[in-house]
Amino acid sequence: MDMLSAAVMLFLIMDPLGNLPVFLSMVKHLDPKRRRIVLLRELVFALTVMFAFLFAGEQILGFLNLRQEAVSLAGGIILFLIALKMIFPQPGGVAGLAAGEEPFLVPMAIPMIAGPSVLASLMLLANQDGSRMLDWSLALLIAWGISVVIFLFSGVLLKLLGEKGLKAMERLMGMLLIMLAVQMFLDGIADYWQSL
Repeated sequence: MDMLSAAVMLFLIMDPLGNLPVFLSMVKHLDPKRRRIVLLRELVFALTVMFAFLFAGEQILGFLNLRQEAVSLAGGIILFLIALKMIFPQPGGVAGLAAGEEPFLVPMAIPMIAGPSVLASLMLLANQDGSRMLDWSLALLIAWGISVVIFLFSGVLLKLLGEKGLKAMERLMGMLLIMLAVQMFLDGIADYWQSL
């Protein structure tokens, strides 16, 4: 996988367009200046956690005695399930905040941006080729940077696309993510078959 493919995969998993309506509902009671500060703070928290998993991923896998093939297969299954939820969303809120409460670390930074699938994917990238950490770091920064732009211009995007447009974009991202998940799963099977 090259850097650009990794960036696209991470961006699709972060799903900023799908999370946009949830984020807006969590911060709608804040004034616009405070909303921007909270958003940036949560995005920086998420980036810190994602970098920690990217650079400690190999050690975590080694400690748990997991092979790359197992992580690839599990990552493909997780991405597939998340993509299905993007295509067929479930009703109900995910924020879990009291009325008027400002989000702090949870649920905005973790698990909405730096969720389990993003963290597992970062561990997989680090384990696949530890010599390309600069590429994986750049891919993470590109995906995160695009997400930052989307969240900072959330009001404009919501007006431009509307609720239905955002849902359509999320479903399109879900379809792309399903293809990536199947490829990751097939790569895991092929790697395991070769190791036998």
